[in-house]
Amino acid sequence: MTANAQANAPATRVLVLNSGSSSLKYQLLDMADGSRLAVGLVERIGEDSSRLAHTPLATGGTKREITERIADHTAALQAVSAELAADGLGLDSPELAAIGHRVVHGGNQFTEPTLITDEVLAEIERLIPVAPLHNPANVTGIRTARALRPDLPQVAVFDTAFHTTMPEHAARYAIDVATADAHRVRRYGFHGTSHAYVSRETAKLLGKDPSEVNVIVLHLGNGASASAVQGGRCVDTSMGLTPLEGLVMGTRSGDIDPAVIFHLARNAGMSVDEIDSLLNKKSGLIGLCGDNDMREIRRRIDEGDEAARLAFDIYVHRLKKYIGAYYAVLGKVDAIAFTAGVGENAAPVREAAVAGLEELGLAVDAELNAQRGDSARLISPDYARVAVAVVPTDEELEIATQAYALVSA
Repeated sequence: MTANAQANAPATRVLVLNSGSSSLKYQLLDMADGSRLAVGLVERIGEDSSRLAHTPLATGGTKREITERIADHTAALQAVSAELAADGLGLDSPELAAIGHRVVHGGNQFTEPTLITDEVLAEIERLIPVAPLHNPANVTGIRTARALRPDLPQVAVFDTAFHTTMPEHAARYAIDVATADAHRVRRYGFHGTSHAYVSRETAKLLGKDPSEVNVIVLHLGNGASASAVQGGRCVDTSMGLTPLEGLVMGTRSGDIDPAVIFHLARNAGMSVDEIDSLLNKKSGLIGLCGDNDMREIRRRIDEGDEAARLAFDIYVHRLKKYIGAYYAVLGKVDAIAFTAGVGENAAPVREAAVAGLEELGLAVDAELNAQRGDSARLISPDYARVAVAVVPTDEELEIATQAYALVSA
């Protein structure tokens, strides 16, 4: 494209940034057709072994890798900008309409995608106490991007926003109200962009409008969460104040008696930080059997490993409990949608999760369930009252879609 043609081209591109404490994931999308122009990851930021992997999809190019020290997030985004520029997709392109930032915690304040201002950034920082592992990195990414392109609209898309439609009786914990309000203790929920996208795509798969469909979404990755979506609105979700609550996850315990914390402090002499590390990093599947990769767990089960079998059974038992609970919350369920790494790829998990729930109208067709694919598909037999679906999630597209809709408006 010539310089004049590029200057006159409509601004339809959105750069999506997902900034972690030592990583920066990015995708450049063209919202004219939803296509991906480039994807990449910078990891181990601040270490001598930093690595940038960049794939220019628009030009059909091959993945390029840079392995050298990348000092901080500013240097990381500058390196990303240079890689994009080498493909004619630089951050200075007039076709770039916005930068969309994934922000994990938006509290109750942010219920929709939000144009980032100094005031918005300050509020995201004020939420750090309820998201100490995530919001600081998100803030760093925002500051870096704003410094590089202060003239460009930057949009925060919050993981918690989709769940702000929960009624108060679902969002409140049964603790002293004054204490809860003073310290922002309530159920917020996470993976919201995934739950929003998957519930909408499930309705589309059924040939219905989201407002007509009740869906239980099971986002099963290393982190895992469930949601009850009624007519396109979340009415309950499994994660709470933090992403620790709910389903059994790769390294997180999920639901646990709160008194376990007091017990370990009093009888094992463990500090708050040690218990935090235990429940978030050394529990779940890895705590039960030493592996948090479902493929490896299934391989071990096939070889007769009892620890792996017990871990799998505990994982599935918790899933069934949430399916049953959210069935009761919704009253009527049109579909259950499995998504994310485990949900999309582990057929045995899907089969086991609905096994024995035939009285609820749930069943899985063994042949359909065994098939693999990149598109949304039904895996339930025609006679099932409730559709069971596999719906690949696309959080980056959801963030780009929301950001572009905001700046376009």
